[in-house]
Amino acid sequence: MTNRKEAMEIEKERKVVSLMIDLYCKKKHKTKCLCKECQELKDYCNLRLDKCPFKDNKTFCSSCKIHCYRKDMQEKIKKVMKFSGPRMLIYHPIVALSHVKETLKHRKEVKNGKKQIT
Repeated sequence: MTNRKEAMEIEKERKVVSLMIDLYCKKKHKTKCLCKECQELKDYCNLRLDKCPFKDNKTFCSSCKIHCYRKDMQEKIKKVMKFSGPRMLIYHPIVALSHVKETLKHRKEVKNGKKQIT
Protein backbone atom coordinates (compact mmCIF):
# COMPACT_ATOMS: atom_id res chain seq x y z
CA MET A 1 0.00 0.00 0.00
CA THR A 2 2.77 2.42 0.94
CA ASN A 3 4.57 1.92 -2.38
CA ARG A 4 1.39 2.66 -4.25
CA LYS A 5 0.77 5.80 -2.16
CA GLU A 6 4.40 6.88 -2.70
CA ALA A 7 4.05 6.44 -6.44
CA MET A 8 0.84 8.47 -6.45
CA GLU A 9 2.45 11.33 -4.48
CA ILE A 10 5.49 11.39 -6.75
CA GLU A 11 3.26 11.34 -9.83
CA LYS A 12 1.13 14.21 -8.48
CA GLU A 13 4.24 16.27 -7.88
CA ARG A 14 5.61 15.31 -11.30
CA LYS A 15 2.34 16.43 -12.92
CA VAL A 16 2.28 19.80 -11.13
CA VAL A 17 5.92 20.57 -11.95
CA SER A 18 5.42 19.49 -15.54
CA LEU A 19 2.37 21.71 -15.98
CA MET A 20 4.22 24.66 -14.45
CA ILE A 21 7.22 24.24 -16.74
CA ASP A 22 4.95 23.83 -19.79
CA LEU A 23 3.04 26.99 -18.89
CA TYR A 24 6.22 28.95 -18.24
CA CYS A 25 7.79 27.95 -21.55
CA LYS A 26 4.62 28.62 -23.52
CA LYS A 27 4.15 32.09 -22.05
CA LYS A 28 7.76 33.23 -21.62
CA HIS A 29 9.41 31.62 -24.63
CA LYS A 30 6.36 31.79 -26.90
CA THR A 31 6.66 28.18 -28.01
CA LYS A 32 4.09 25.48 -28.66
CA CYS A 33 6.42 22.73 -27.51
CA LEU A 34 9.13 22.93 -24.88
CA CYS A 35 12.35 24.69 -25.74
CA LYS A 36 15.62 22.90 -25.05
CA GLU A 37 16.25 24.74 -21.76
CA CYS A 38 12.78 23.99 -20.36
CA GLN A 39 12.95 20.36 -21.49
CA GLU A 40 16.26 20.00 -19.68
CA LEU A 41 14.70 21.48 -16.54
CA LYS A 42 11.73 19.10 -16.76
CA ASP A 43 14.03 16.11 -17.26
CA TYR A 44 16.16 17.22 -14.33
CA CYS A 45 13.11 17.62 -12.06
CA ASN A 46 11.89 14.15 -13.01
CA LEU A 47 15.32 12.68 -12.32
CA ARG A 48 15.41 14.32 -8.88
CA LEU A 49 11.93 12.98 -8.09
CA ASP A 50 13.01 9.48 -9.16
CA LYS A 51 16.05 9.66 -6.88
CA CYS A 52 14.34 11.30 -3.90
CA PRO A 53 15.68 9.68 -0.71
CA PHE A 54 12.40 10.43 1.12
CA LYS A 55 9.98 8.69 -1.24
CA ASP A 56 8.40 6.88 1.69
CA ASN A 57 7.80 10.17 3.53
CA LYS A 58 7.75 12.61 0.63
CA THR A 59 7.12 16.24 1.43
CA PHE A 60 7.32 19.31 -0.75
CA CYS A 61 10.82 19.92 -2.03
CA SER A 62 10.64 23.50 -0.77
CA SER A 63 10.29 22.27 2.83
CA CYS A 64 12.88 19.50 2.59
CA LYS A 65 16.03 19.74 4.68
CA ILE A 66 18.07 18.25 1.82
CA HIS A 67 18.12 20.38 -1.28
CA CYS A 68 19.19 17.92 -3.95
CA TYR A 69 18.83 20.35 -6.86
CA ARG A 70 21.98 21.93 -8.23
CA LYS A 71 22.04 25.66 -7.51
CA ASP A 72 21.46 26.62 -11.16
CA MET A 73 18.48 24.28 -11.47
CA GLN A 74 17.14 25.42 -8.10
CA GLU A 75 17.13 29.00 -9.35
CA LYS A 76 15.44 28.00 -12.61
CA ILE A 77 12.65 26.05 -10.93
CA LYS A 78 12.05 28.87 -8.44
CA LYS A 79 11.70 31.27 -11.36
CA VAL A 80 9.28 28.91 -13.10
CA MET A 81 7.18 28.43 -9.96
CA LYS A 82 7.08 32.13 -9.17
CA PHE A 83 5.78 32.83 -12.68
CA SER A 84 3.52 29.81 -13.15
CA GLY A 85 2.11 29.43 -9.64
CA PRO A 86 -0.42 32.28 -9.80
CA ARG A 87 -1.30 31.48 -13.43
CA MET A 88 -2.11 27.87 -12.57
CA LEU A 89 -5.38 29.13 -11.07
CA ILE A 90 -6.39 30.34 -14.53
CA TYR A 91 -5.04 27.53 -16.72
CA HIS A 92 -5.28 24.52 -14.38
CA PRO A 93 -7.59 25.53 -11.50
CA ILE A 94 -8.32 22.05 -10.15
CA VAL A 95 -4.64 21.12 -10.03
CA ALA A 96 -3.76 24.49 -8.47
CA LEU A 97 -6.42 24.29 -5.77
CA SER A 98 -5.51 20.70 -4.97
CA HIS A 99 -1.87 21.72 -4.64
CA VAL A 100 -2.76 24.65 -2.35
CA LYS A 101 -4.89 22.31 -0.22
CA GLU A 102 -2.01 19.83 0.10
CA THR A 103 0.42 22.64 0.97
CA LEU A 104 -1.83 23.98 3.72
CA LYS A 105 -2.44 20.48 5.07
CA HIS A 106 1.30 19.80 5.13
CA ARG A 107 2.07 23.09 6.93
CA LYS A 108 -0.62 22.37 9.53
CA GLU A 109 0.76 18.86 10.17
CA VAL A 110 4.30 20.23 10.57
CA LYS A 111 3.08 22.99 12.90
CA ASN A 112 1.14 20.52 15.06
CA GLY A 113 4.08 18.11 15.19
CA LYS A 114 2.27 15.34 13.32
CA LYS A 115 4.78 15.44 10.51
CA GLN A 116 8.48 16.12 10.50
CA ILE A 117 10.18 18.18 7.87
CA THR A 118 12.33 15.68 6.03
